[in-house]
Amino acid sequence: MRIARFISGTKTLVGEVLDARTARRIDGDLLGDYRVTQDVVAIDKLLAPLVPTDILCIGLNYRLHAEETGSAIPENPMLFIKSSNALNNPFDPIVAPANSAMVDYEAELCIVIGRAARHVSREDALDYVLGYTCANDVSARDWQREKSLGGGQFARGKSFDTFCPLGPWIVTRDEIPNPNDLAIKCHLNDQVVQESSTADMIYDVPALIASLSSTLTLRTGAVILTGTPSGVGMGRKPPLWLKPGDTVVVDIEKIGRLENPVIGE
Repeated sequence: MRIARFISGTKTLVGEVLDARTARRIDGDLLGDYRVTQDVVAIDKLLAPLVPTDILCIGLNYRLHAEETGSAIPENPMLFIKSSNALNNPFDPIVAPANSAMVDYEAELCIVIGRAARHVSREDALDYVLGYTCANDVSARDWQREKSLGGGQFARGKSFDTFCPLGPWIVTRDEIPNPNDLAIKCHLNDQVVQESSTADMIYDVPALIASLSSTLTLRTGAVILTGTPSGVGMGRKPPLWLKPGDTVVVDIEKIGRLENPVIGE
């Protein structure tokens, strides 16, 4: 099932997607008890498919991406966190901030946690997943890396406003029995800049859930951005940075396309 959050008329609703313009309304709590009604409603504007309780992110989780950045393969999943102000909707603009000259794209598979997970085994990990969506872990590389900017911190360079587009909807886990066998692409304007498979992950989805839940409770409604494949702008020669007028599309097999334009601040 594809589950979207959207504006219909003057209301914000959740529904089972029927096509690009209509959905069956869902009553109740998507992260608790809910039911799909027979009430067909219009999708006037897609929103991020949920407002996450936490935005947890994994760095350097694709082998070829680690190679292109000259980084060693992490011995454990590398966690950082994006702040909630970064959340962005499908088709809404990514704002390239005036104080960054190195804004980068990162296509990522995003896990949506459906119930609280603590000390979860790898074998049971997928039982805690509601589903999956697309994410773009937009990153200001200068603020991520340069201490002279007051940055030099992953979280700060990745938490500018609008830097976490999610969508277009959640695909429930029953539709994706193996999340580590999906084609993943990023298009920048008319160019394919990232093209890989989630099979290239160093730590697969069950391993990430087991590892993270060993030290923190994965709260219901948390999302986990699982890392990005090779082809990011930082790794290119010359580097390829996002600029106003660009359009970025994250495309993941069995999920869909997450599209956002880029504007200046």
